[in-house]
Amino acid sequence: GRKKEPKPETIGTTQLRKQRRSAEVKAIEQLGQRALEIASTPATSWDFNVFSDLPISPCTMQGLSKSNFLEMTEIQRKALPYALAKRDVLGAAKTGSGKTLAFLIPILENLYRARWTSLDGLGALVISPTRELAMQIFEVLCKIGRKHRFSAGLVIGGKRVDEEKEILSKMNILICTPGRLLQHMDETAGFDCSNLQVLVLDEADRILDMGFKKTMNAIIDNLPRQRQTLLFSATQTKSVKDLARLSLERPEYVSVHEKDKFSTPSKLTQYYMVVDLPDKLDMLYSFLKTHLKSKIIVFLSSGKQVRFVYETFCKLQPGTPLLHLHGKQKQMKRVEIFERFMKMNKAVMFCTDIASRGLDFPAVDWVVQVDCPEDCDTYLHRVGRTARYEAAGKGLLFLLPSEQDGMAKIFADRNIPIKEISAKSNKMMHVSKQLQHYCFQDPEIKYLGQRAFVTYVRSVFLQKNKSVFDVEQLPLEEFAEALGLPGAPKIKFVKKSSAKNKSYELENMVSPEEREKKRREQTEAIERENTAAIDEAAGEDGDDNEDDKVKTRVDKIGADYNCNQPRYRPASGDVQAPAAQGQGEDHQKHAQHQDRGELPRPRRCASARGAPEAQGEEAGGQDQGEGAMGMEQGAVAMLRTSDDEEDAYSQSEDEYSNGSEEEEEEEYEAPKPKRGRVLEVDNSAMSLEEQERLALQLLGN
Repeated sequence: GRKKEPKPETIGTTQLRKQRRSAEVKAIEQLGQRALEIASTPATSWDFNVFSDLPISPCTMQGLSKSNFLEMTEIQRKALPYALAKRDVLGAAKTGSGKTLAFLIPILENLYRARWTSLDGLGALVISPTRELAMQIFEVLCKIGRKHRFSAGLVIGGKRVDEEKEILSKMNILICTPGRLLQHMDETAGFDCSNLQVLVLDEADRILDMGFKKTMNAIIDNLPRQRQTLLFSATQTKSVKDLARLSLERPEYVSVHEKDKFSTPSKLTQYYMVVDLPDKLDMLYSFLKTHLKSKIIVFLSSGKQVRFVYETFCKLQPGTPLLHLHGKQKQMKRVEIFERFMKMNKAVMFCTDIASRGLDFPAVDWVVQVDCPEDCDTYLHRVGRTARYEAAGKGLLFLLPSEQDGMAKIFADRNIPIKEISAKSNKMMHVSKQLQHYCFQDPEIKYLGQRAFVTYVRSVFLQKNKSVFDVEQLPLEEFAEALGLPGAPKIKFVKKSSAKNKSYELENMVSPEEREKKRREQTEAIERENTAAIDEAAGEDGDDNEDDKVKTRVDKIGADYNCNQPRYRPASGDVQAPAAQGQGEDHQKHAQHQDRGELPRPRRCASARGAPEAQGEEAGGQDQGEGAMGMEQGAVAMLRTSDDEEDAYSQSEDEYSNGSEEEEEEEYEAPKPKRGRVLEVDNSAMSLEEQERLALQLLGN
């Protein structure tokens, strides 16, 4: 018979899996050996232009190619060889130079070579100072790591902590902000960082400064000392104390643009303009009207200024889409605004310094800084939102006359090529009259204007560089008028010393003559509005009770009324409630509400604070998120005002702004004159003799 042919040998599934695993282990060893060889050679001999020149795994290369990341930038060429060899790296490069890939690629490669799985727990931790920057890093990680099997998570707050706790223990790579990370370290059971391989601090200079010092110390105490640490920023720190806190082991310093003639991108054109403080909004509005087809980011020093400018400019309708972004917004709102501005080709976004760090908005044409930055680093981070990745961009800075000389010296010392320009006076558009109309028409706009005024003056007062920032040089009355306010809110500075709090008023802001003039004006106004109040109920009964006769509010307040002292608040029922009797049901109900303390919310909050706070004995701190920058704890300064209401707006959690807003007393206002019940006349406009004659007529009837 016919012989049967032998069957070919078949490889079992288990054997095939072993072969693949063996080949993978061999490839991983080769990648590691090549990375060590490259890192051991002098950096001057490196000649890498594309990512494929480096020992990078096929999975990462596929993610890079599908995301159109092919050629390396200068910071990537210098930092990646060290980072792939698991060395500590401190990298500094201009904004928009590609620092994100310089630390995300080493994270993926080091975990891949360690054959990391979900059972191994947390392997890499990336800490960002702001939520928006963390979101952006997470999006890039998802793109280039799509072929890997690692699990990645984003923990930035704005969501329920319980929802994050459920998935936190399964994460291999975690992108987070400092505050929420520390909260999970303290509260989440099973969140273990003992196996951490890589720690990354993006915008390291911001994370290591005073604002995050305590938080970062607590986080680092929970991390293993044996790890790789990567620090990247546009302005890098070499402080021995900071590096000792991070337990860095012989870090490699990588600075890309130290030898450059200028410290800003070559395609960034920079201008500054000297503008008087009252003319800033006119200049800003005129600029926006002449650049309607541009994508513009406008920086202001505080969230209250952002809100005021946004609300008023929306009413002015400049003809381009307007957005605003600040740290007090809810997380979902911030994400929505962030994504909308990313997709727009022409728009204007008003924002605080929350948007100045690391955010990559595509095709930004102009960066306008309405308020002077606190230092050169802040200026570089702000203007770095444009001219990214070799693209062209322009920056414009508004400087007050008192700020010009100091900032010019700072720019010269840092080799920043910026030149002065001036605006044509015939092209200026004035909006102060319209702002006055909005403030008169809408109490909320007036409130926002008052808060914008106070927060701006506070930010100037708290600046360290007094050669640039001088609060005594500010024309406050003219500035208040430019915002549409009827007058400048009185501001009291309280400086904490080691002995006791000492309060003082700047003489240039409120002179003794002005205080005396305002005192006389307010006293005369009260006398005119409250010449007499007749108790009609007593007149109908025919009884002349001495206590129910004419009482003036000046008698209640006293002849020595001082507008700079804590405002008098009448006890419920001593003046308003009796005057409301016999005035109809509406006035009687209003009197009952006053007796129960059911006043509008800001006044109720102000009166509920108690005597010590009303006398200005409370202590406060700076509001870093609103532009009041860098004050040491031993010399914290704060402001209080008597013309503003208490801030009734909700404040969302934000790690970037970790200061607190002070409460402020509101000024007591006399109630509006009430109308008589019988003759329907305005009794405040009658003379004393006419009112007595009217009372006799009523008694006679």
